[in-house]
Amino acid sequence: MTTPARGKPEDRARADIDRLLTASGWIVQNRDAINIEAGRGIAIREFLLAPGYGFADYLLYVDGYAAGVVEAKKAGVPLTEVELQTDRYSLGLPSNLPAPRRPLPFCYQSTGVETRFTNLLEPDARSRPVFGYHRPETLAAWLEADLKSPGSCDGIQFDQSCMELAELIA
Repeated sequence: MTTPARGKPEDRARADIDRLLTASGWIVQNRDAINIEAGRGIAIREFLLAPGYGFADYLLYVDGYAAGVVEAKKAGVPLTEVELQTDRYSLGLPSNLPAPRRPLPFCYQSTGVETRFTNLLEPDARSRPVFGYHRPETLAAWLEADLKSPGSCDGIQFDQSCMELAELIA
């Protein structure tokens, strides 16, 4: 999807997010044409959550399992104000869908210009700015490390320690 030069700011944000997800190795799909086996990382647009939870702008699947959500906002919206929205979406996965962890551990808030990330695997989970989306392989390694040794990947050293642990496990 190309970034529309005109149109609603929300449409421009979603086009930018599509581009960023694709650049990070995600396959972006519409909710009416879902194939979670199409690749390692699938991002499904406008995914209907359990009753009462609404729609996630994107539901992230890693290796066939739901793992995270992305909330898209137009440029200029303070992303720290929508952190609770992604936390709520992480709880709203329908019970019949497979997920290695509930709530879903990986929560992004993005305008397509600015992106923030919350990793609920961390004991002191908090939103922080990131330069882009993590690759599906990275999220898979973090999930695998946490499932083998819960709570082992926490704090400031999360990225490095989890990658080292994932390499040892593999």
